[in-house]
Amino acid sequence: MDAFRQSRERYGYRRIGQMLREQGIRVCARRVMKLMTAHGITPRFKSRRRYSSYSGEHSPAPANLVKRRFHAKAPNRLWVTDITEFRIGEGKIYLSPVIDCYDGMPVAWSIGTSPTAELADTMLEQACATLADREHPVIHSDRGCHYRWPGWIRICERHGLTRSVSAKGCSPGNAAAEGFFGRLKQEFHYNRDHRDDGIDEFIDALDAYMVWYRDERIKTQYGTSITKRRRRPGLMA
Repeated sequence: MDAFRQSRERYGYRRIGQMLREQGIRVCARRVMKLMTAHGITPRFKSRRRYSSYSGEHSPAPANLVKRRFHAKAPNRLWVTDITEFRIGEGKIYLSPVIDCYDGMPVAWSIGTSPTAELADTMLEQACATLADREHPVIHSDRGCHYRWPGWIRICERHGLTRSVSAKGCSPGNAAAEGFFGRLKQEFHYNRDHRDDGIDEFIDALDAYMVWYRDERIKTQYGTSITKRRRRPGLMA
């Protein structure tokens, strides 16, 4: 199906159905599911490996203000962040994003070949540059060392961000970030063979996916992309 190829073989039947309806083709999700099944059309799925930046308690941790309540009534009130790892033939690539819990938008991200504090700090500075003067989100993370070092703390203080961290050894404590990484790896990483990709090629492809996820990917809850939904009521230029 052309719609499936246009989604880069990432969409299931619900999003394919939404794409067809946006093109003026009236079809129910059940019909799309039957057609995809009959033709053997399905996104590729694979289990994922989790990267952890936890290396002990480097400094006193702030309180867990979120307590697994990953919901916000407006943009830029609650952000979550983490770092995930990709393995390709030439080495490892790391992605550090900030996700807005209002609608799942990736506000900013940085990509590199080493999971350094600079990777996280650069991403946070980029995210803070999008804030209006009176916006001061809670920024929630796991207990990784990147979020406990002076550079990260200084950025949070300078922009009025309130820090929050999950409980020690509690993966569900940062479930919003983990959920984003799960979708990312199923749609981008596991449905392609990256063994022959060079590092620069992979980074370019990952960055392009992040832009596509933010601006074009259909979120079934809204029936459109995150960016298009925000633009309708003027929440985004």
